Amino acid sequence: MPSHVGPPHLVTSAGPIKSTPSRPSAKNMLYFFIVSTFIAASTAIGAKTSNLGPVVDLGYAAYAGNTTSPTGVDNGPVAFYGNIRYAQPPLGNLRFRAPAPLDETTTASQVLDARDWGPACIQRPATVGIGSEDCLTLNVWKPTNASAADALPVAVYIHGGGFYYGTPQGFPMYDWVAQHAGGIVAVSITYRLNLLGFIGGPVVAADGDLNTGLLDQRAGLEWVQRHISRFGGNPANVTIYGESAGGASVVMQIAAYGGTKPVPFRRATAQSIGFGPTNTEAQTDAFFASAAQFVGCPASGSEAMPCMRNASLGAIVSAINRIPNGAFAPVIEGPGGFLPDLPSRLIAAGKFTNVEFVGGHCTGDGKTFAGGRPDDFQTDDDIRRIVFSRWPGVSNATIDKALAIYPEPGALGSPFATEWDRASTMAGEIIFTCMDWFLAEKLTSNGVENIFSYSWNAPDTVLFNQAPYRGAVHTSDLYYLFDGTNTIANAGNTFTPFNTSEAVLSREAIAYWTSFTATGNPSADKESISPTWESFVGPDSSRRRLVLTRGNNTATNSTMESITEAKIQRCQFWMSADVVAETRV
Repeated sequence: MPSHVGPPHLVTSAGPIKSTPSRPSAKNMLYFFIVSTFIAASTAIGAKTSNLGPVVDLGYAAYAGNTTSPTGVDNGPVAFYGNIRYAQPPLGNLRFRAPAPLDETTTASQVLDARDWGPACIQRPATVGIGSEDCLTLNVWKPTNASAADALPVAVYIHGGGFYYGTPQGFPMYDWVAQHAGGIVAVSITYRLNLLGFIGGPVVAADGDLNTGLLDQRAGLEWVQRHISRFGGNPANVTIYGESAGGASVVMQIAAYGGTKPVPFRRATAQSIGFGPTNTEAQTDAFFASAAQFVGCPASGSEAMPCMRNASLGAIVSAINRIPNGAFAPVIEGPGGFLPDLPSRLIAAGKFTNVEFVGGHCTGDGKTFAGGRPDDFQTDDDIRRIVFSRWPGVSNATIDKALAIYPEPGALGSPFATEWDRASTMAGEIIFTCMDWFLAEKLTSNGVENIFSYSWNAPDTVLFNQAPYRGAVHTSDLYYLFDGTNTIANAGNTFTPFNTSEAVLSREAIAYWTSFTATGNPSADKESISPTWESFVGPDSSRRRLVLTRGNNTATNSTMESITEAKIQRCQFWMSADVVAETRV
């Protein structure tokens, strides 16, 4: 992994982050003065230009982007730079290894065309010709006139997709940059997926690296630290975002190395945190053996990894498609590794870095992952059979306890109107709708301020029309944050134009999200029609969250609510050490 280069991180593993945004330190002011002076001097000598579009010169490379004016633009046109390498191509001997640093000591002799996206990484289901191994690139959006002297806040997005599919192309950030009046810079990172990003086991550890997909993300964030100032961004004011597997990635980046190393970001937003159950060592070993067999390589010995690295892409693609979905995802490495233990255990033990935090989920996350339709759930046995098919490590004794904690409909004090309500709530709270609460609680107990919670209760219109019983289905927040996006496997994306009321909620959400990027307070630059997003801990020490809800053509119905004590108790159950040992989150 390349070491950190550039201004010092603001976040350390010791000491709380305070809530009031502060002026840049004298050291950072000096840094930006030096950077801006250098760029001004190079401009005077003769800065690189291109007929393709505006140029950003990083010294070792120069990129020409394109300029667009998104719909509803508030802050002037936005310049986009895509397909920017942040590491060497992970090919040949670099396959199954940590991302190798670029040679940034050279001087660019030409301007590279950066007007389009880089390739997606190999997806699942995999197809030769769709996606590429040579995919370690990122994308940057900035106000066209932004320069290093502006030191704008930076938002970095990590896409989801179960760690086996997805691409930044489904999450354009033009509107984030265009809408925020004070100006921000946005980045999205492409990282290796499935077998190429998360193959595990002792054979890989002995001649390669584990969790290379997570290491890719970290390498992209370190590139941001070194170079984002040239795009007008402030490397000391970076916020990372992600949803589902991207939300899990955010948590894993916070807990990386058990909190023993500083992180290259100041704030984090985790949406619908989704992963698990994390494979056991035995499962990881078995999946490696299967992959090696399908590729045509030995499953052990010194020749295993050289054979896997020399295998054709067609053989790798065949193995990806023949091994069960979910086989290749983040693995536990043990002491000294990027992921030394289960994220929930690291959080419980305080082995993570203090950062300002927003965490939340969609109200339909549990309905998405319950495993059935409303009519499928009539009895306790239906919940045992369907919901827990996703969690095979959960014992019958734990299921019995869960059923008691979630009173059946009609029982005294039960909040559940139907068995479907009961089952879907349980399916969501196992991880998707409780881990955000869990991390918010631990950050709060560490004295970190600027902690906020939310619940997204506005359905993705396209997905709602397909299955209304799921309500605000998993990924509904992404529909509003990214231009009506819906993503499909093999890097496919669709975008649905908003109607007026959808556009109102979209603007509200983007204002909250980018305000958190800029200041750590999602209400600092909120829309005038929007309610104040209050802190996670209320004045009476109750836990509070914002419920984002679609309204009419002029206002949303978003409002603050208290998190019930019953919900907190259920989350305490799922995040307890005994239960986590079975769910492996």
